[in-house]
Amino acid sequence: MSSPDSDAVYQYLTDLQDRICNELGARDASADFHEDSWKRPAGGGGRSRVIADGDLFEKGGVNFSHVMGDELPPSASASRPELAGASWEAMGVSLVMHPRNPYVPTSHANVRFFVAHPPERESVWWFGGGFDLTPYYGFVEDCRHWHRVARDACSPFGEEIHPRFSQWCDDYFYLRHRDERRGIGGLFFDDFNEVSFDHSFALMRSIGDSYLPAYTPIVDRRRDHEFGDRERQFQLYRRGRYVEFNLVYDRGTLFGLQSGGRTESILMSLPPLVRWDYGWTPEPGSREAELTDYFLQPRNWLETNDE
Repeated sequence: MSSPDSDAVYQYLTDLQDRICNELGARDASADFHEDSWKRPAGGGGRSRVIADGDLFEKGGVNFSHVMGDELPPSASASRPELAGASWEAMGVSLVMHPRNPYVPTSHANVRFFVAHPPERESVWWFGGGFDLTPYYGFVEDCRHWHRVARDACSPFGEEIHPRFSQWCDDYFYLRHRDERRGIGGLFFDDFNEVSFDHSFALMRSIGDSYLPAYTPIVDRRRDHEFGDRERQFQLYRRGRYVEFNLVYDRGTLFGLQSGGRTESILMSLPPLVRWDYGWTPEPGSREAELTDYFLQPRNWLETNDE
């Protein structure tokens, strides 16, 4: 296994954060990304960039972090007990965008690199990340586009990569207590260190670079779609599912909190407004019901013929 080049990963990630903020920020003339640089007492730090109260983005954040510690937290060593007690270093870019218009989906993406240093053993490294889409009102055209970009990002690395990462995404972003998927999927991978460092790093870069081509055309198509209070209230209701997943299941959130991370940056992913309604269900046959009845059902969006 080739040795990792942490400096190259660092340079890529900081540049990726810049590019994403520039591209998304240019689409919302009413608000800007504000940077908050921070240091972590236990080691490392980062720069959080948050946009809020915009006409397009009600809240969004694009975080870069580079942190380290003397002992892996339980969330990181649970699946790899041989690394318990190892010192570690982690860096990544993580983002969530919550648009104001209910017809523009929420999007999430992250790419990350991790190195563990077990005592008296060779260091172990891996990459992880992906991107996924959470619509409130679905459009087949958008779902197809999202998954085509995801497929194309994986294609240079083998035909098996896209179906593997796509299924992993469906399995991961699943609310077991609701028996419900969080969104329409995309890509998810973790603990990836196959072939060589250069190969694995190239795959991570391809996925990171594909987020903007996947998301911005959807934003541009839906941002001016008219909506009223009904659509707004449904958006706030469905945002509750996003909060539930992040606080109950998300490995990144749990790792950040368990490792003494910066709470403001970790919880940046949560939407600014949300609602829970006891026992509420959408009217059968409505556009609201269509989300769970059709769009959140297991589906191969690359092969569907629905319009």
